[in-house]
Amino acid sequence: MIRHAYLILAHNEPNLLKLLVEGLDDPRNDIYIHFDGRVKDLPLLSTLHAGLVILKDRVKVYWADVSMIKAEYLLFKEAYTSGKEYAYFHLLSGVDLPLKTQDYIHQFFTEHKGKEFVGLHQASIPRLINQRLRCYHLFPHTFRGRGLLFSLKKTLRTLFVWLQTLRGGWINRDIDFHKGGQWVSITPSLVSYLLSKEEETLARYKGTFAADEFFIPTLIWGTPFMEKLYDPSSESYGAMRAIAWREGGVLIDYSWDDLRFLQESEFLFARKFNTRDMNFIQEILKLSHAHG
Repeated sequence: MIRHAYLILAHNEPNLLKLLVEGLDDPRNDIYIHFDGRVKDLPLLSTLHAGLVILKDRVKVYWADVSMIKAEYLLFKEAYTSGKEYAYFHLLSGVDLPLKTQDYIHQFFTEHKGKEFVGLHQASIPRLINQRLRCYHLFPHTFRGRGLLFSLKKTLRTLFVWLQTLRGGWINRDIDFHKGGQWVSITPSLVSYLLSKEEETLARYKGTFAADEFFIPTLIWGTPFMEKLYDPSSESYGAMRAIAWREGGVLIDYSWDDLRFLQESEFLFARKFNTRDMNFIQEILKLSHAHG
């Protein structure tokens, strides 16, 4: 039996996470979940058919910080070294939901066996790269926050980045960075390659901003994995994920306005959702629980 590993980064929305786990609960799957180290009371989760592993080794995950990559590596390592053979490793967030049944998803990946599902950003963004990845950012655990102290840290960080950009950055000058989607579906070969680069990757992105969108595309660029990409011309189709980006790079939650798009979509997974309107969520769940 061909098996898949689902790797989930979770930090909030426990009720939605339970629904995600239910949607993945299939005897052909194993589900690995990393909870943000700041989550004290873990939700009770169970499966009827899939294997379920809650990672004991956890890190505190801060938005746009390298800790996000650390958590991803913990998931990849846990699944890859489990002793089980997986055809694909799917990285999801705890606020994702599948848009197709498990029969459909498994058949899709069987038909495209060996392809790597990594979305690549299509625009040239040298200024963004310089600001995010070639400058050291002070206070990397507080990219988000509020209050006077946060405002002071943000001002100091912005000033420090500006001073570095005047001289073309201080770090990572020799790296050719490439941006893409954080959420991927990849083969054991690519997981093995990522794990072999863990130490240098974590060192490279320490003190950078939002490196999770760069680390996999940058590592595979110029390697034979590029020839195995499912669709290098589209960030969305490249990973077969619908992500609710809006103008200006704002990520929102899907709502009733998006229902028809999601129902008719070719994508396998979508993000992100919330449980404020369970009637809407029930309509999405029908897509992955359909019979026949």
